[in-house]
Amino acid sequence: MEQVLTTGRTHPLLSDGDFNTYGYGGGTAHPKEGSLTKYELHIKCIIFNLRNIYQKIRDHDLLDKRKTVTALKAGEDRAILLGLAMMVCSIMMYFLLGITLLRSYMQSVWTEEAQCSLLNASITETFNCSFSCGPDCWKISQYPCLQVYVNLTSSGQKLLLYHTEETMKINSECSYIPKCGKNYEESMSTVNVVMENFRKYQRFSCFYDPEGTQKNVILTKLYSSNVLFHSLFWPTCMMIGGVAIVAMVKLTQYLSLLCERIQRINR
Repeated sequence: MEQVLTTGRTHPLLSDGDFNTYGYGGGTAHPKEGSLTKYELHIKCIIFNLRNIYQKIRDHDLLDKRKTVTALKAGEDRAILLGLAMMVCSIMMYFLLGITLLRSYMQSVWTEEAQCSLLNASITETFNCSFSCGPDCWKISQYPCLQVYVNLTSSGQKLLLYHTEETMKINSECSYIPKCGKNYEESMSTVNVVMENFRKYQRFSCFYDPEGTQKNVILTKLYSSNVLFHSLFWPTCMMIGGVAIVAMVKLTQYLSLLCERIQRINR
């Protein structure tokens, strides 16, 4: 280097201006304190550019990770909301079924099934009823009253038969009550068909009160055990599904945090 500087020759990486910067006069050069050569500046520029490129790549990777985490977070939130909605719907269904179907089923005293044989089926009289003819419009009509007496084979008692539990609540004197309408002849025709069916099938299944509080029998239970099972089965499945979805999301989040902690420890 001393030889180059004393002879006035320039370094290939330096220009004439660089020599002036260092205080060259063509003879012995003495670089100024704190100044850099062009080669060193070039190296620093390359390092600076490499750092910028690395920082951009890292920022891009972090952005991708943030986008992925954000997408996963949004999906997890939707899954949790779905699970909670399913649980809320099942609770509402339990409530509605509890005050309607389950309540009527528990209040029914006709729990034992037996065989009944027909003794007599006849139309006794007519009763008044009302039917809707439009908004805030009600008209009076009539329907024939069918009475069916049967013999309960398990006890030999003569009992009045009702269609369902609701039939006795509407009119305790009639075994079958047709739908109230403006056409009385149509109601009479329906009752005659039912009466002929009873006379055709002399023996049939019926339900009675084993405690003996009700001295009558019913032909069909309004809500049977099978209906009750299916009514409670599907809300239960919805509840289990909602709980499973929320539990799986929470388990996934826990495992993700656990994996991240393990990776930090390994680093």
